[in-house]
Amino acid sequence: MLQEPGRALDLAEANAHGQQLYFANMHFQRRRTRRLEPGPRKRPPKPRKTPGGWGRPGPAPSTLTVSPWFQTVLIDMPPDAEVLRRRALAEDSELTRYCAAIVREHAERFGWSKRQRNDVIRSLRLLQTLRDTPAAKIRASDVLQLPRYDGNIVSTIDVLAAADLLIDDRPRPIETYFTNKTSDLPPVMRQQLEVWLTIMIDGATTAPRQRARDPLTVRVHVRAIAPAITAWAEAGHQSLAEITAAQVRAALPENGSQRALMERGLRSLFKNLKARKLIFANPMRGMKGTALNPTVPLPMDTALVRQELNSANPAVALAVALVAFHALTAKEVSELLLTDTVDGKLRLNGRSIPLAQPVRDRLARWLDHRSRTWPNSRNPHLLIHQKSAPRLLAASRRYPWKQCAIRPQALREDRILAEVHATGGDARRISDLFGLGIESTNRYLDTLEHADLAAAREDVPGTSPPG
Repeated sequence: MLQEPGRALDLAEANAHGQQLYFANMHFQRRRTRRLEPGPRKRPPKPRKTPGGWGRPGPAPSTLTVSPWFQTVLIDMPPDAEVLRRRALAEDSELTRYCAAIVREHAERFGWSKRQRNDVIRSLRLLQTLRDTPAAKIRASDVLQLPRYDGNIVSTIDVLAAADLLIDDRPRPIETYFTNKTSDLPPVMRQQLEVWLTIMIDGATTAPRQRARDPLTVRVHVRAIAPAITAWAEAGHQSLAEITAAQVRAALPENGSQRALMERGLRSLFKNLKARKLIFANPMRGMKGTALNPTVPLPMDTALVRQELNSANPAVALAVALVAFHALTAKEVSELLLTDTVDGKLRLNGRSIPLAQPVRDRLARWLDHRSRTWPNSRNPHLLIHQKSAPRLLAASRRYPWKQCAIRPQALREDRILAEVHATGGDARRISDLFGLGIESTNRYLDTLEHADLAAAREDVPGTSPPG
């Protein structure tokens, strides 16, 4: 039965043909707040002498009572974005008052702009409006939803962490990648893989002990074993304890680097599961490994290197110069500090490297650009960008190489290869100059007798084979 707008409900017809549903204890009447009566005006307090001089006493520091409980959501409905934006501009709360001093401290310490400081304050207001339990700590996953309402993520998380109000429930990138690869596997098999992933990422302090591996290494292992694990699950296996050595051999590629990488990943997987008594036998035991096919370092196009050395982006020009002249790795470039370059020398891993003049010129250009763009940045790293400037973290290894047409590893190999041919294959000098081990040094020394590289040198004017 429907009630027409502007007309009263016919109670007799409603009782005969209509139904009304009520939830228990939901009928209430909202209390009306009494309007305050104007009282006598109070005079402002007289100035008094404080430790910092004469002045009025400042406001008392704000306190915030944190509750360990969370209000569960009955019906998850997205809020009105426009209403949230209006409330974020005007609403003040205990959260913003409690974090005001921390926001000011971060803004002064990291050189935040006025716009960035206001974005953080506005984001705190959004969080206060969005969260279901006003007195509980804030999950990082809730902060990640702020961009849809024009909110800030990274700086807001820093402020909440400094205020001890953050619950960091963000999954690590490798965990997200692992979940995408294993979401369709049987529950038992997925649990076994999760145990192995935890050991690889965090290490193990109980026997057999194991150090934590680099996330990139774990990602390579997961990508390598994913085809075999998926094939076993599609064949009907529910647990990795059912896998035999014959099934492992059948799942391995015939040859190549993919076979070697899968063997290493499966060997690590079954070894850890056997040590934790999650499988009965290690099917990889006694199986010989396949050696990786060694790659041959190749020289790069000189015109391309020269083009990137003269790039209009000062960060690209400096990074390319550091690798082209001194063969630094992408990780070393991203982790360089401002204090590592003193008097035209670079201090790296206990070595003092005199910088080439082209590198000095590009270093001076970059420092001028950095001081003009981020004059108040306290980040101690040499290379920074818009997101890392207001913090103390290093830039990603991919910066600034995503804006460059050269891969840093290929450029480093080109530099080492040029030194090998210039010195006639002095192994001791190559090892000391670039910090290489014996196997890595021999990889470059083998290019001296490579027929293709010798033919390439003969085609370049002014070059000849060494010796």
